[in-house]
This record gives sequence, structure tokens and C-alpha cells, in this order.
Amino acid sequence: MTHTEEFRVEGEKIVSKIKELIHEGNIRRVIIKDKDGKILMEIPVTFGVVGVLLAPQLAALGAIAALLTEATIVVEKSEE
Repeated sequence: MTHTEEFRVEGEKIVSKIKELIHEGNIRRVIIKDKDGKILMEIPVTFGVVGVLLAPQLAALGAIAALLTEATIVVEKSEE
């Protein structure tokens, strides 16, 4: 079973918030939306995939974040 949570963040805080959420665990997918609700990026997060394998997505996310003033992070979590 899964559920979603949404977080509104300022553009420059997107990458740090994503890292924080991933380290909390149980994350299956992360979706980044602009202030109008348009999906800009979707990152599937599989169990154990952290660090080096997520680095390219986080680098791209940093570039996107530089262009945003506000974004919504949608996190899909799995229930244990």
C-alpha cells in the first residue's frame, strides 16, 4: 500500500528537501511540480538506491531548482 505527501518549498531548497526525504526511507517515487502544478521531473527511488545512483538526477534537479521560485514536491511512500 502507498500514500502520498506534498511539500511546498522554495526553489533553492528543493535538493536539500529531496535528500532529507530519501534518507527518511520508504520513498518509492518523488515528483517535482512547478507552482502551476506542471510535472517537471519524476524520480523513481528503489530500495537501496541512494548516493551515487541518484547523483545525476539530483544534479539535474539542482539546475531546475535554480529556475524556480516555488515548487511542490510530491512523495509517494510505501507502507510497511
